[in-house]
Amino acid sequence: MPQAPAGTGPRRRAVLAAALAPLAAAGCSGEEAPRPPAAGQQPDAEDAVIMVIRHAEKPYAGDSGRDEDGEDDPGSLARRGWRRAEALPRLFPPARGSALPRPAAVFAAGGKAPAPARCRQTVTALATALRTPVRAEFAVGAEAALAHAALAGPMPVLVCWEHTGIPRLVRALGAHQVLGLPATWPDRYDLVWQFTRRSGQWSFRELPQQLLSGDA
Repeated sequence: MPQAPAGTGPRRRAVLAAALAPLAAAGCSGEEAPRPPAAGQQPDAEDAVIMVIRHAEKPYAGDSGRDEDGEDDPGSLARRGWRRAEALPRLFPPARGSALPRPAAVFAAGGKAPAPARCRQTVTALATALRTPVRAEFAVGAEAALAHAALAGPMPVLVCWEHTGIPRLVRALGAHQVLGLPATWPDRYDLVWQFTRRSGQWSFRELPQQLLSGDA
């Protein structure tokens, strides 16, 4: 019986398949391996709404803040800051005329430094009105972890943060190149920055709170 030419037939194909199997298992199948997301890029570009505020007014030089019991505390909010914190629920539903969506989660800076205490004080009344806890497990400087947790949870999200850390948070969200975004937080306590992601693209708007007399 005539033999099949070398390099053909079922036996040859079986030998080639056996030889190539280890290479395929090692990732050499000719297909490009998936790349990890770049820094600041979220792996899942789902729709998101992140609202960011600075903590309310702190005491000026020569003045003292007040803690939750009304005692003097330079690390707490000033009297005007407490008035802003008490009025903050008016920005969100079910308050009439609210221009912002009702937060499903509230984050505030954690830690023991003055700014984190003021952040938590700022959103306490709001969280009570919303019947949601204040999440304060992330300290100033851990903006990347905060951004990941905020984007992984229910939307919309409100974050109350120390103003110098807000640009780091925006970068961690991947929204730092959006049009109209200031490079730093203005020297104001009466603003809300709203970041909205639709189809993987971020947009930005800045809204005045207009809660107290003297707000712009």
